[in-house]
Amino acid sequence: MPTPTELNLRQASKVLDVCFDDGSQFALSCEYLRVQSPSAEVKGHGPGQAVLQVNKEDVNITRIDPVGNYAVRLYFDDGHHTGLYTWDYLYELGVHQDDYWQQYLDALAAAGYQRRTEGSTDP
Repeated sequence: MPTPTELNLRQASKVLDVCFDDGSQFALSCEYLRVQSPSAEVKGHGPGQAVLQVNKEDVNITRIDPVGNYAVRLYFDDGHHTGLYTWDYLYELGVHQDDYWQQYLDALAAAGYQRRTEGSTDP
């Protein structure tokens, strides 16, 4: 799997730019990263236990801490900071961003949640 060569948080636009050593570059919104958190709080402890994240349109990242040579911990301004974003997972989120984002939007619609778009940045 590719390894990140650069992480650049653009807090004003709420986007994390991630560049990989294979030349791939992804602009991942803070909202997208938050709703796709690898934490058990979001993903659950097994199949079918994921918890739909709502009201995350304006979330931002306040801090990024490296974890060894394989991951980062993202701290969000809504207090969430569990779950490690491994290099493999960040790459997966970038490669599948369009599909994962659409799945999230579909899940919101199925739950009857109307996402606010003003002031937020789509992935």
